[in-house]
Amino acid sequence: MKRTDPISIRQLIDKVMLEGETRETVMQQRASYMWTEVVGPGVNRFTFRRYVERGVLHVYITSASLKNDLAFLRHNIIKEINGRLGAEVLSDIVIH
Repeated sequence: MKRTDPISIRQLIDKVMLEGETRETVMQQRASYMWTEVVGPGVNRFTFRRYVERGVLHVYITSASLKNDLAFLRHNIIKEINGRLGAEVLSDIVIH
């Protein structure tokens, strides 16, 4: 059977990702990786675990003073990550 309207691989991937939880899962994973880009290597050096659960990025930091500083900056970090992703993926960041 021949298609009369061919689509690119990119369009096919986008179409599949728009279905169900796949897109949400991928976006949350990307948000977790965006942490490194947004906070930079200096802060990331003190990060030993991070994951996204229900729109909340959980980040584990080894430095108490850095935890305090990041708590004040978390709204800016959320805005930056969501802006880079082009979607409202994160609603909060919890710093452990």
